[in-house]
Amino acid sequence: MTVAAAPWWVRPGLEATDGRLTVAGHDAEGLARRLGTPLFAYDLARYEENARAWQRAFAATGLPFRLRFALKANPLPEVLAVFRALGGPGSAASVGIDACSPGEIVRAIECGWRPEEISYTGTNVSERDLDVLLAHRVHVNLDAISQIERYGRRAPGTRIGIRIDPATGAGYNEHLEYSGARPTKFGIGLERLDEALSVAARHRLTIDTIHFHAGSGWLEGGLSGFEGALRAAVVAVERVRAARHAVIEVNVGGGLGVRARADESPVELARYADVVTRHLGSLDVLVTAEPGDGLAKDAAILLGEVVTVETRRGVKFVGLDIGWNVDCAYFIYGFAQEIVLCRDAAAERTESVTVAGHINEASDVFAEDYPMPPIEEGDIVAILNAGAYHQAMSSTHCLRPAGTAVFLER
Repeated sequence: MTVAAAPWWVRPGLEATDGRLTVAGHDAEGLARRLGTPLFAYDLARYEENARAWQRAFAATGLPFRLRFALKANPLPEVLAVFRALGGPGSAASVGIDACSPGEIVRAIECGWRPEEISYTGTNVSERDLDVLLAHRVHVNLDAISQIERYGRRAPGTRIGIRIDPATGAGYNEHLEYSGARPTKFGIGLERLDEALSVAARHRLTIDTIHFHAGSGWLEGGLSGFEGALRAAVVAVERVRAARHAVIEVNVGGGLGVRARADESPVELARYADVVTRHLGSLDVLVTAEPGDGLAKDAAILLGEVVTVETRRGVKFVGLDIGWNVDCAYFIYGFAQEIVLCRDAAAERTESVTVAGHINEASDVFAEDYPMPPIEEGDIVAILNAGAYHQAMSSTHCLRPAGTAVFLER
């Protein structure tokens, strides 16, 4: 007897149990029927599993390393409580916070983080932003020379980091590469580094961190671009140290992608850690990373009901009772997602469909020319990889509901 292979997405906490989709041991369709849709179903244990996987990968290299969570990916207190519980402040097991707005700093402190555990990297920082940053005394990475000037006027004689533009990047697609031949809104180019050093010196600022962020969601094909950014960071460290600044940290940002479809090839964490170590290991610095997707993306699913199944000019449309206002992954970023029929999670996918939402805009779709099993109105489906940049970015556009959440223990 031949046993069918399990779907590629099966993992502890997300399984096809007797053919039905379960999340954290709970029947996914049952959750939707009981609690209504749109519904985010969070597998809280997955956040810890992901964090520990990152920490193990770098521990194996011997490189001094500290992990931070990009709070913008999911600022819900129920999620942050998982990360806060992983280790006491300053311990090797702990997870710090990457913040990019004053509101995120306040949220992190409210949820138990100390200011010294928070790293702030924002852009276009205003005087109002600085009011909060300076009041809470968090470490700040600045990404423009004018920002160094502004910060220096407010806090002369303090320590800062600078975010560089490495002139090379990596992303899930071209839109998500945060650096390259064409300048972006982020970072100070190496060609202007001397100017940044001059402004820092005028305000007696000590530069202790070099930060970069290559891009978002990059997979195997983006590794070479990420390595180019690492090489630029090494050059920046050497030049800043030559100007007599004690650089003690290199922050490699986030952006490492999470597999979304069977045909995608993510970079294994062990390989990622080895690449970082090969480039930065000789610098005698603390290496930090601040993933959002890498810690949170696969920790939730989004449940919706099929309300329309109809063929129009040869294209079969599957309409859901959710829209891009609760799942903008494809609409804004172009991220692929896997969509699973909850009542028959491993069913053979024999039809090609377009899965669309209920927002009154033609581009409100989740997948096009997408293989699905036969599906009926009233079915419940799950959109995978909904744990980051989904509920955090939800809105009530068209006065559609932003969805509710259930937080599940295994």
